[in-house]
Amino acid sequence: MLIIPTFLGVTILVFLLTRIVPGGPLERWLQETALAGTEGLATQSSDYASQGGSTLSDEQIQEMAEYFGFDKNPLHSYVLWLGRLFVFDLGTSTKYNEPVWEIIRSRLPVSIFYGVATLILTYGVCIPLGIVKAIKHKTVFDNISSILVFTGYAIPSYVVAIALLTAFAAGFEWFPLSGFVSSNFHSLSLFDKVLDILHHAVLPLIAYVAGSFAFMTMLMKNSLMDNLAADYVRTAVAKGLHFRSAVFNHALRNSLIPIATSFGNNLSLIITGSFLIEMIFNINGFGLLGFDSLVDRDYPVVMGIVVISSLLFMIGNILSDICVAIVDPRVKFGADGSNQ
Repeated sequence: MLIIPTFLGVTILVFLLTRIVPGGPLERWLQETALAGTEGLATQSSDYASQGGSTLSDEQIQEMAEYFGFDKNPLHSYVLWLGRLFVFDLGTSTKYNEPVWEIIRSRLPVSIFYGVATLILTYGVCIPLGIVKAIKHKTVFDNISSILVFTGYAIPSYVVAIALLTAFAAGFEWFPLSGFVSSNFHSLSLFDKVLDILHHAVLPLIAYVAGSFAFMTMLMKNSLMDNLAADYVRTAVAKGLHFRSAVFNHALRNSLIPIATSFGNNLSLIITGSFLIEMIFNINGFGLLGFDSLVDRDYPVVMGIVVISSLLFMIGNILSDICVAIVDPRVKFGADGSNQ
């Protein structure tokens, strides 16, 4: 139930900020109209003919304020926007003059692909690597892997992206320079389409994974080492239990609790992505759309992104509680729905 007040608080805050900050869509439209000179063409709406000059009358400005929805009190405008949201209407983009949901939906497949792939690679590699590092603590393998992991963590993901693009795309020409698919993608067979997507995705995925790789690996390692040093594991080994059984049947489940706690929060990262990586590789994803909408003051798109991101984050928190309840036998959900 906390989703409702949290969602209202987030959307009210962002909505009011879009009305307070200068340089909104109305101001941008007026600047473009002034730059149009004698044509006086309003580029954001085809409903308005040429005005024959570089200035607009107060009536014309009022008409455009009504068109963009800036003629009402901010709270009144928010209530109207919230009412449209209940019927799944996110409004119309002030830049593209298209429904916001259609713009967002066109970017979702790309972001979901990279987000899910990044999540699978991160957990699929970091958890086993963290387990091995904990078992082989202070060995040559642990020391060398730690150097590699922390080197990748110390370098920002966008720097990794630029280095990969320069070396393997521009230099060796092993991978494409940009884009999600090739220009002839639609003429390829199904198998070739899959290969084409994977060929374009190798470098961006490496850049995506580099940032969270060290954190997840060391979180898994440190959590498992703490449990291996706990009394219940030491007692089980002292009674004759094989060390491998002590690790995988006793310590591992408790060690996954910190991983489960952060799992749901990564759900929002599946969609939002990184606008820097998307910009470097020219990927039309969700992150780049959010950045462009902020720069262009396309506030309906900004609010649409806020709606999706905030809902995903709050649903992710619920999933985190569920994951913890599954992993941790000490946590259970009561009959009244409470988390005990």
